[in-house]
Amino acid sequence: MRGVGRRWQRLVAALCALVLVPLLALAGGAGCGAAADGRGATATAPDPAPAPHEGAPSLPLGELAGARIVAGFNGTAPPAALRAAIRAGHVGGVVLYAENLPTRAAARRLIAGLQSIPRPPAVGDPLLILVDQEGGLVKRIDGAPFHSAEEIGQRGAAFARREGRRTARNLRDVGVNVDIAPVLDVPRPGSPIAATHRGYATSAAAVSAIGVAFAEGLQEAGVAATAKHFPGLGAARDDTDFDLSRIGLSKARLRAVDEAPYRPYATAGGDLVMVAAATYPAFSSRPAAFSRSLVTGELRHRLGYRGIVMTDALDTVSVAAFGNPAKTGLAAVRAGCDLLLFTEPGPAEAARRALVRELRNHALDGEAFEESGARVLDLRSSLRS
Repeated sequence: MRGVGRRWQRLVAALCALVLVPLLALAGGAGCGAAADGRGATATAPDPAPAPHEGAPSLPLGELAGARIVAGFNGTAPPAALRAAIRAGHVGGVVLYAENLPTRAAARRLIAGLQSIPRPPAVGDPLLILVDQEGGLVKRIDGAPFHSAEEIGQRGAAFARREGRRTARNLRDVGVNVDIAPVLDVPRPGSPIAATHRGYATSAAAVSAIGVAFAEGLQEAGVAATAKHFPGLGAARDDTDFDLSRIGLSKARLRAVDEAPYRPYATAGGDLVMVAAATYPAFSSRPAAFSRSLVTGELRHRLGYRGIVMTDALDTVSVAAFGNPAKTGLAAVRAGCDLLLFTEPGPAEAARRALVRELRNHALDGEAFEESGARVLDLRSSLRS
């Protein structure tokens, strides 16, 4: 029943923001939204609450949809559109890449600036700040991890846990609270994962032991872990950021090898799982993030995962063939994904508007949508400094 108490807190804050704060403001009062979350922020309501109906959400629709959005940007300063989206509660997280973080000092300034943007009190918990900090060739900030996944795997699970802790301390030093790692792919010879040394080992059992230990180290030191790329890119022959990869393994093989590391990760309480943009014809002709049989059927039901499910970037060339950001965002939500990742603010906002429209038209399951949003808000709350 994790998060039930916070859901009531958000309901109180939302009602205060929508009804009592304007009245108190006319009378010169401070407003109860600040008291509800204990931070004294001015309550705002950028989106009207939906008309009451069965299963109506406890947050304004714009904020409820915004909790599901992660956006990136180009350059070293967030554009006005992203700042405005954060201020309105229309973005729940920001993903940062090497170009955004030229130095550690610049990273600290940027992230502190993002976190300082005032947000509606009901969603005012820290923004999710995400980076890919795997080690080796995939690392956005200098410092730990000092080894590639392959090298970490060679040193064993105890070393992996220590390296996870060191990585978390390194990330927290600049303000990052989510690492898009560990990679739980089981690499095959000739795959991009193997060629770039991003795999911990070549067997599912070893990947599980090392990857879960690294994730536990991250979370023990206060940074959320993100296992990727479900159900597995170990057999991919193409880079899914640039090409649509088709992985023609059978269900039995995918379950026995590629999905296997996610069961111990789920049991260990891993915070997030990133779903691949590749297609797995044994389950669906569409990318994994759009497949309910994979996201809900395999990851949630068969493997018992209860954390947050996040898409890989939905505005890449490989995903564009399946529709614009509004369509791909809706497809991912209907499959069971909680967070929608975009590399730019424009596509992120298009997806958010589509979610609001479908919620308003009751074309999405409002209760399931709110539960998903609550998972994200609960994680944000748990990552407070």
